[in-house]
Amino acid sequence: MSGLQVCIDAVGLAAPGLNGWSGACATLSGARAYAAEELPRYAPSLLPPNERRRATEVGRLAFQSAEEAIAGLNGSADELAAVFTSSGGDTDIVNLICASLASPGRPVSPTHFHNSVHNAPAGYWSIATGSRLTSTSLSAYDGSFAAGLMEAAVLCRGENQPVLLVAYDSQPKEPIYSKRPLTAPFSVALLLQPEAGNRSLARLELDFCQGQTESGLPDSELEALRLGNPAARSLPLLACLAHDQSAELVLPSVEGIQVAVKVSPVSQASA
Repeated sequence: MSGLQVCIDAVGLAAPGLNGWSGACATLSGARAYAAEELPRYAPSLLPPNERRRATEVGRLAFQSAEEAIAGLNGSADELAAVFTSSGGDTDIVNLICASLASPGRPVSPTHFHNSVHNAPAGYWSIATGSRLTSTSLSAYDGSFAAGLMEAAVLCRGENQPVLLVAYDSQPKEPIYSKRPLTAPFSVALLLQPEAGNRSLARLELDFCQGQTESGLPDSELEALRLGNPAARSLPLLACLAHDQSAELVLPSVEGIQVAVKVSPVSQASA
């Protein structure tokens, strides 16, 4: 396999039982049993007070992993391009707007309308960091993580600059849940660099493929989490990082296309 190469410098993670990357590593490496503890409500530290009050649960979820990934960043967050990827965006806000439109007078809240657009978390991020660099928001159903990873890698190598990838999806409420049963909230952020540095965790080599067996997890509960949220399709990659081991993975993308990921710890990749 010979494809697009980038390095991962840092990870942020927010999911039930995987609240924070450093603690999640013990679970993902098999050193500690997985227990699906509920995520506490997160207060984004980078958002100004007004925007913090307007931020929805989905926006807070995206910020939780994003803020962890840039902790200890060498440089300023306004120097990062960003890719935000989500299968469904803010389904709670969509549900509220649809209910309002079905009510007498159709009283749609301006704040709800503001938060309903797919790039709302990316907009909040630009406000919080002051970044004027490229920001992309995309969706690719169950392949949203792989599509976002490839988009971020292309941007990282093409512009020769660091890129923050944030993948997130929340658990919808009824009646949306019955049509799109995502079983748990999940958010992951990866700080990508075009070349390895002192903080780099691993080198990735990405390419497209078709007809391959999708990578899963041996732990049944973690596998259920992986299948229960599009952003959690990142878990096989995160498990490799937690184990600090090489691997070749296959992640689902869109319309039968898959993304093949070769993972190499930087120490091995440079040996």
